Amino acid sequence: MSHCTCESCSMPIESGRYCSYCTTPTGELQPFDERFEKMIGWQLRSKPELSRAQAERDTIAFMASMPAWREHPRVLERLAQG
Repeated sequence: MSHCTCESCSMPIESGRYCSYCTTPTGELQPFDERFEKMIGWQLRSKPELSRAQAERDTIAFMASMPAWREHPRVLERLAQG
């Protein structure tokens, strides 16, 4: 059995490009804003000491490393802003 990782969040998956957390009910990748907010929420739950601003910066840096998001205009824009 081959294991892959989600191209959006790096979660281990059995097959396909995206995990069930990153997709819509029809199997498409969630829109950027929805996925970004969910990733920030996960950061804040797992690291309560983080500020919202730091969680946003960390999330953008992570998304920039993921195939699904690294070329997304919103990720590139946020990276350019520093």
